[in-house]
Amino acid sequence: MTGSRRTVVAIVGGGFTGAVVAANLARNAASDGAAIVVFEPRGRLGAGLAYDTGNPAHRTNVPAARMSLVPDDPDDFLNWLSARGEPRGDPDARAADGNLYVRRAVFGRYVGEFVAPFVRSGKVVHRRERVERIERDGTRWRLRSDAGTELLADIVVIATTHPAPCAPKNLAQALDGHPRFVADTTVAGSLACLRPDDHVLVLGNGLTAADVIASLRLADHRGAIVALSRRGLRSRGHAGKTQEPFGDFVSDPATTALGLLRRVRLAVRQAAVVGLSWHAVFDALRGQGGQVWRALPVAERRRLVQRLRPFWDAHRFRVAPQIDDAIRQAIDAGQLRILAASIEGVERYGQVVAVDIRHRQTRLRERLLFDACVVTTGPAHTGILSSQGWLADLASKGWLRADSVGLGLACDETSRAIGAGGTAERSLIVAGPLARGTFGELMGLPQVNDHAIFIANEIAEMLAQPERSATRRRAASSVRRRPVTALGGVARR
Repeated sequence: MTGSRRTVVAIVGGGFTGAVVAANLARNAASDGAAIVVFEPRGRLGAGLAYDTGNPAHRTNVPAARMSLVPDDPDDFLNWLSARGEPRGDPDARAADGNLYVRRAVFGRYVGEFVAPFVRSGKVVHRRERVERIERDGTRWRLRSDAGTELLADIVVIATTHPAPCAPKNLAQALDGHPRFVADTTVAGSLACLRPDDHVLVLGNGLTAADVIASLRLADHRGAIVALSRRGLRSRGHAGKTQEPFGDFVSDPATTALGLLRRVRLAVRQAAVVGLSWHAVFDALRGQGGQVWRALPVAERRRLVQRLRPFWDAHRFRVAPQIDDAIRQAIDAGQLRILAASIEGVERYGQVVAVDIRHRQTRLRERLLFDACVVTTGPAHTGILSSQGWLADLASKGWLRADSVGLGLACDETSRAIGAGGTAERSLIVAGPLARGTFGELMGLPQVNDHAIFIANEIAEMLAQPERSATRRRAASSVRRRPVTALGGVARR
């Protein structure tokens, strides 16, 4: 990009997204001669919050057969497991449907080993430091870390994670200082403060809530558990048998959230006629998600997020069968209640917490008493720009802004960050789930992997053709296209 001077690519965040971007960029011949620097305080790349866990209850919610990092070799992860004798010491890893759902730490090792050769060779430099500030310096970016390191980079990739969950204000204030108030379950050992007989309030019903409940069950927790959310929609389990994706949502895409909802409901009815469950429809919708999302005007995307996202999340982000079984067993044993309700008041009596709720359907009020509270409400998307100082700095200078639907950072179709002036900055790139507002389906592992490969290819092209203007618009979903079964056969893309 700069003649004889070595081009520097800085990747901020070395979890799954950052590691896969770095590895795929390093594999590309166009990056020869460039410096690839990943800022990640953890000891190894590739784990991040999702896979840096020693909790045996934490499993991948995608079958191992669909978790290859190499699109041209779908069995890469399975072969890696076989070569290392995994999953060892985990007799429950294989579900009744025959699929493997390994512990998340195992997959984190796989990602780490994927990028490790490039770290050993020096092609990728891992700085175990946390970025504290990024500012423009001429045509480049100056990064400063908590260790005092300064780096001038030509390209910066934002591959950081979502901000931590945010508890309702009245609950957070009432429980401030409570010894068994767990505000962030991503902190290692956060559940250790819970006692076996504690009555526990789990605030939320998504994947994190499922992990918490399964973890408590595995630890022989005996106390009552209430999982509370506004709609009471818990993450669903997988289909009992393998099904091909069903439905075509792209040939004549819906342009309103209501229109899309109607098409999904119709597809579910049509799938039932041919003996398929709703899982097949959501698998098709997931695979076509990028194209479906781009067909919706911004106002309709916002409406979809505000009104339908909880339903989408509950069906799209499924729990592993082992986790689903643990939840069902807790319900059947009377240990777990899943409630659709809102919190109207919180009071403390010593270490006992009284929570007044109003049930969604009946509107009746109920007071519940708890010994502990665990927040699992999911990322605080709207707080992304204030979650880290360097993000706030970039936003204050006009280089970043939140996306228009409240899911992350604004970026264009090539994932370049869009600032306050509405112009995309070619050398500032948003990678992974924070680009969800533009690309739509960017939370499931296969889609995030595709997007990371897309980002690496974009950067490689910049390195290979430095003077070329970034006017091309190539969708990330085109990196790997999967056929989908429609009522009349294979849908055309």
